[in-house]
Amino acid sequence: MQLISRKSRLKGTVSIPASKSHTIRAVAIASLAHGQSLIHNPLSSADAASAVSTYRALGAAIDTSDPILWKVTGTGGEIQVPAGPVDVGNSGTTLNIALGSASLAGRGQTITFVGDQQTQSRPVGPLLNSLSELGAKSVSVNNNGKAPAKVTGQLLGGKTAIACSTSQYLSSLLLCTPLAARDTEIDVTLLNEPGYAQITLDWLDSQGIMYRKQQMKKFSVKGGQSYKPFDRPVPADFSSATFFLCAAALAGEQVTLLGLDFKDSQPDKAVVEYLKGMGAKITVQADSVTVRAAPLKGIEIDMNKTPDALPAMSVTAAFAEGETRLVNVPQARGKETDRIACMAKELRKLSVEVEELPAGLVIQGGQPKPAKVHGWGDHRIVMAMALAGLVLDGPLTVDTAEAMSVTFPDYVKLMRSIRAEMELQSD
Repeated sequence: MQLISRKSRLKGTVSIPASKSHTIRAVAIASLAHGQSLIHNPLSSADAASAVSTYRALGAAIDTSDPILWKVTGTGGEIQVPAGPVDVGNSGTTLNIALGSASLAGRGQTITFVGDQQTQSRPVGPLLNSLSELGAKSVSVNNNGKAPAKVTGQLLGGKTAIACSTSQYLSSLLLCTPLAARDTEIDVTLLNEPGYAQITLDWLDSQGIMYRKQQMKKFSVKGGQSYKPFDRPVPADFSSATFFLCAAALAGEQVTLLGLDFKDSQPDKAVVEYLKGMGAKITVQADSVTVRAAPLKGIEIDMNKTPDALPAMSVTAAFAEGETRLVNVPQARGKETDRIACMAKELRKLSVEVEELPAGLVIQGGQPKPAKVHGWGDHRIVMAMALAGLVLDGPLTVDTAEAMSVTFPDYVKLMRSIRAEMELQSD
């Protein structure tokens, strides 16, 4: 599929869809709990579907017949072993969290995980090593530190040290170790994007899980605990909101976003401050965020906490006056694609001057030119590049647009609701 976007003047109100991060954690915890949990307003996307199918394979009964209310009957921590490999699709979050859950399987029982090409290019070696140190033999089938991966139970607890190039490793350990027989100590020698680990801690707090932490560097988790069923809604997704915030900062007459809770730990809420720093006119109220376009200027942004915002902020920077530096985000190279390299290549097609850093980008703002660009089969790159077309003097076409279904199948529909001239076409 191709996504074509054209110069627009955005105006209106849009409700932001549910959080992917929260939805997957909700599915995981409900699946490990005793009894039935109710998940209101979950995200409907390919990644969420991957989480559902994965935890069904591990023994949970998950009823998604009502798209706004999922019913999950959990395993009580007694993981079932499926007959064949568990396919997590394109969901790296599901893979990492489910590896930890699989470690709770009975002693000597093995579960194998596979995924699509992008997922199997993402490293999971540090997590496998930690699970092994805690009693569950965990190996990369091809001995390359990536999926396919096998986990053989049973997680016992103990001590481990881990460098978390992605916070998903830590989240996985924090979610499974309360169900281990013994206490666990986790030394975190590196932690990128800590806000996502905080989302996990917020879930543990809501469950009454007992743990201690020293900043985000050392965790002590009491073993022998359990999860209880819950009934709660999924908050709106700041990562999805990023595209609307940036679109409005570039081309918004007046755009209001609904459903965002700034008390939530989602790190991408920082995008509001990034855009304010560049000169966008943004008003935050209790139940809404209103954005109006204004001349933007280049700034330096430490994006370590918000790697998912890199593509959209890169496009926004291309239209800002002067130089924008997006720095300290090495983990962006290990997402669905190497987003640093890919964004540099695509922005250059728009005649944007870009310097690729080992851990970021330096972008010289100016007057980008219309072009056909490659989406790399990466949902965030596809959606980000389409933002450029809202400002350019000619149409922008981005391919592999079907990738949007991973997290945001209604992206074009919602953009059109605020007067964005976007359309999907078959290749």
